[in-house]
Amino acid sequence: MHSTLPPTATSLQLLHSAISISADKLAAVQNLAKGIYQSAGDSRNRSVAAATCIEILANSQHRIALASDALPRGGTKDAKAWLSAALAYQYDCWNSFKYANDTREVAAAMTAITNLMVASSNALSMASALYAYGSDSAAWKPPATERDGFWEPVGASGGTGVPGVPSNLKADVTVCKEGGSGCYKTVQEAVNAAPDNGVKRFVIYIKEGVYEESVRVPLAKRNVVFLGDGMGKTVITGSANVGQQFMTTYNSATVAVLGDGFMAKDLTIENTAGPDAHQAVAFRLDSDLSVIENCEFLGNQDTLYAHSLRQFYKSCRILGNVDFIFGNAAAIFQDCQVLVRPRQLRPEKGENNAITAHGRTDPSQATGFVFQNCLINGTEEYMALYRRNPKVHKNYLGRPWKEFSRTVFINSFLEALVTPQGWMPWSGDFALKTLYYGEFQNTGPAADLSHRVPWSSKIPAENVLTYSVQNFIQGNQVSSSAAGPSS
Repeated sequence: MHSTLPPTATSLQLLHSAISISADKLAAVQNLAKGIYQSAGDSRNRSVAAATCIEILANSQHRIALASDALPRGGTKDAKAWLSAALAYQYDCWNSFKYANDTREVAAAMTAITNLMVASSNALSMASALYAYGSDSAAWKPPATERDGFWEPVGASGGTGVPGVPSNLKADVTVCKEGGSGCYKTVQEAVNAAPDNGVKRFVIYIKEGVYEESVRVPLAKRNVVFLGDGMGKTVITGSANVGQQFMTTYNSATVAVLGDGFMAKDLTIENTAGPDAHQAVAFRLDSDLSVIENCEFLGNQDTLYAHSLRQFYKSCRILGNVDFIFGNAAAIFQDCQVLVRPRQLRPEKGENNAITAHGRTDPSQATGFVFQNCLINGTEEYMALYRRNPKVHKNYLGRPWKEFSRTVFINSFLEALVTPQGWMPWSGDFALKTLYYGEFQNTGPAADLSHRVPWSSKIPAENVLTYSVQNFIQGNQVSSSAAGPSS
């Protein structure tokens, strides 16, 4: 398509051409990844990296196709969300190969991925310009963020939130510890029973019990719902961590969801790897327009991997210590408890904890973490340590994992354990000029902004609706019927 653009191409034709170039480059990289996987031989590092790439590049391909289909229908915000994710998956593939870069083939693949990311970034910035400045491409401007004084156009109303998980759902299948009598013994067996590309919700009722398993909801399993018997009653548990040979952060998740329209309610997901085990994910989410309500996530470092796409967490409890809410999703946390827990084997020594580590790599990505009406505190065990020696226990709202990291806290209660500086650098001055860390009308002992680091911001009142459920994650699309695109 891009070779036959007319001289008077419309803005939509220009954008479709850019997306087409990205798709072509992606197909070539997918072939390279498959070749590396097939020739990996005894190199487990290389085969794990290539397998991860094959999975996430298939998702990237899916998102690019969805974006291309959405644009002629006026779905520019959807296209932005999907192109943002497509680029994020490409970056993650590059990053996977970085740790297995020991052959010419891998080096060539990394170069090809770098070129692919340039093309994808270009398509994404054009989609952002189309949304921000309209269809006259002469009026388009380069990507800009809140730090540059740029605020996206917002709808007239911020919306009041999404409805959450519907209350009248009937179970399609049941999971119970003993198995038999019409119920599955494992959560994974129940997921496998869901139809591929389901249009209706597929409701899995998981009875009270501790289920020790690794659960994967593939891309084709759409509109899957997990219903438990309550936090602490229905528990899915695992202990995978990067301290184990050939284990990666991405693969360490106890539960990982790719299929769109996912919902979960009334359960606990944990990673019990312990405070000395480094990255150990409890829950990784890549489901667009997903809703998680009244769930608990327990871990230490990297508890909740809000990896990509549009996510809504309502009345959840999230426990951890190092970067324990991280990823490159557009995620809203509403009415949640975010609790720091002791970090080391000898926690009385003290520590520096960052609660969040948002990983936006491109200024046009429509991603960020938004905390609305949340409580930021420590567990009882942690607060006992903190009170004995506050000077050595330092906690920060976030640090910039990637260059355009974006995190905001709105109308939340910040307990005393949060340092007066509020935010933590990652390394030297990395990302300090490009990140956006904002606060608006928070309360509590740590809400005073007078000692905040100079590279954080107070959100202007006239712009706070940018981060509403409606504007930030298009919450109206999470309807009472099944969610997610039909193609």
